[in-house]
Amino acid sequence: MTEKINLSSEVKEFIERIEAAGAKPLYEMTAEEAREFLSELQKKDFIDIEAELKDITILTEYAGEVSVRIAKPKKNSGEKLPAIIYAHGGGWVMGDKEVFGTLIKKLAIETNSAVFFVEYSRSPKAKYPTALNEIYGVMDYVYYNPQEFNIDNEKMAIAGDSAGANMAAATIIRAKLSSGPQMKAQVLYYPVCDASMKTNSYNEFKNGPWLTKKAMEYFFEAYLPDERLRDDKYISILKAPIEDLKGLPPAIIITAENDVLRDEGEEYARRLDEAGVEVINFRVNGTIHDFMMLNALQNTCQTKSVLRLTSALLKEIFNKQKPD
Repeated sequence: MTEKINLSSEVKEFIERIEAAGAKPLYEMTAEEAREFLSELQKKDFIDIEAELKDITILTEYAGEVSVRIAKPKKNSGEKLPAIIYAHGGGWVMGDKEVFGTLIKKLAIETNSAVFFVEYSRSPKAKYPTALNEIYGVMDYVYYNPQEFNIDNEKMAIAGDSAGANMAAATIIRAKLSSGPQMKAQVLYYPVCDASMKTNSYNEFKNGPWLTKKAMEYFFEAYLPDERLRDDKYISILKAPIEDLKGLPPAIIITAENDVLRDEGEEYARRLDEAGVEVINFRVNGTIHDFMMLNALQNTCQTKSVLRLTSALLKEIFNKQKPD
């Protein structure tokens, strides 16, 4: 670990634990090995949080049947709640409802919302745009059938982390261009925004900690059916024309100090601002990529603060009165 990497004590301890375990690099694992690695890591730091969970299958117009887990706060589960469509990270390859269980339950409780966790088809078996179509399909179905879930479709947001944040952002752009569902907000945790991988943070943190440049190359190779798609606006959202970004809902963008994706996430925030979109962007110091998802980091001040911030901002957006 180099001198310039600034990690809080809890994050440093986590990284040292991972390094001591001696697992082979992610980019040398098969998809199944990578999934098992992350799943076992999360189980070691399992946190028991009570929430109402329901697993369903939604028949979407755009992608057929898609599995979804709905998480609601137990104390208010019978109320008509706001809704958050959640697209999970994991490089399009890893992650599921158990791996992300802690984050999803906390998000539901903190925001007093119904969180729809999309179990999209993962790469490399499923290539772009399969997962994107599934996420869009779930958002579309929930938005146009709110009574089925007892949710308020005038208080809906889409959220995601990493590769999931990439797809959440792409879904919002697609909805705008096709006059589709109208989300009130987009929450993007350390989003993938540019497949060129040429930013200063990519150079600075190419060897980690945690996420590496080689791992991102592995993920893009798994996700894309054709390398020429790297510049597609639904993959490199940073390259979407300004006109496509105008009129998008308010964005909450969170980046991590020690992350290859840091600079592109912050540049996307500037790009949205240039397009006239309400955007708030915070860089969280002392932490790493995936800090919102990792069970081992749930009790750090960084993770707890971002969760509270997300909740406060979403509640403010949801409760904003329409002009007369």
